[in-house]
Amino acid sequence: MLQIVQTGDPVLRTRARELLPREIQSQGIQDLIAAMRETMRDAPGVGLAAPQVGESLQLAVIEDRPEYQRNVAEERLALLQREPVPFQVIINPRITRKAGRRLEHFFEGCLSVSGFVGVVPRALEVHVDALDEHGKPVSIDARGWYARILQHEIDHLNGVLCIDRMYPRTLMTQENYAQFWGNRAIDEIWQALDPERPLP
Repeated sequence: MLQIVQTGDPVLRTRARELLPREIQSQGIQDLIAAMRETMRDAPGVGLAAPQVGESLQLAVIEDRPEYQRNVAEERLALLQREPVPFQVIINPRITRKAGRRLEHFFEGCLSVSGFVGVVPRALEVHVDALDEHGKPVSIDARGWYARILQHEIDHLNGVLCIDRMYPRTLMTQENYAQFWGNRAIDEIWQALDPERPLP
């Protein structure tokens, strides 16, 4: 397992460098991908970017396994538009957010901001062009929770953390989220936490 670095480590605030096609096939990068996959699963998480394990590279792994969703109510899964995502690698990604769409607001956590969550606005639909673990071009159209994961991980590759996009008044521990807010609608939560301002 690799050590997941925490906020404050400079590697998380630097734009990661792109990988050359010949590097992708190297044993070092292939070993890093395998180790990141196991580290992500062990955490457990649905995504992990190379900077989170101390490597300033444009590389991330993503996987939202069916077992992660077993204890989530069907209504919640539908609200989040969350479905299983098979394991995948994105290298040197370029992301496009669909213009003119309203942002979706949900709680989001991060393995590098351990123990905390907050409400983060994200585009509902995105398009990503990247390379896979073999250096082959891939094109991804994603919506809902999958789109959120992609935006979160690609942010990491550009030195951006979810706390930068988070509404500060919604920052809380995971324990308090589970105890007080986890089963409430986002509009209701917003009204309770920031009654002076409408949800953007």
